[in-house]
Amino acid sequence: MPDLKLGKLPDRTPIKLAITITPDLQAALQAYASIYAQAYGVEEPVADLIPAMLAAFLESDRGFVRAREAQRNKQ
Repeated sequence: MPDLKLGKLPDRTPIKLAITITPDLQAALQAYASIYAQAYGVEEPVADLIPAMLAAFLESDRGFVRAREAQRNKQ
């Protein structure tokens, strides 16, 4: 097998998730999408922004990242 710099890509199978949110959160998400469109000149649906927002939040939560690494190291 060749020695490639790029490792095997992770599973990218989309998973559909249904949630219920408050009207205040919906308004905030709509406002975010509007400001995003102003900043980047591209209108994206809230549903398309949410996965990226969640990923950015999880990556920025240092406590979560440390705890997750600790769990991985125990396995």
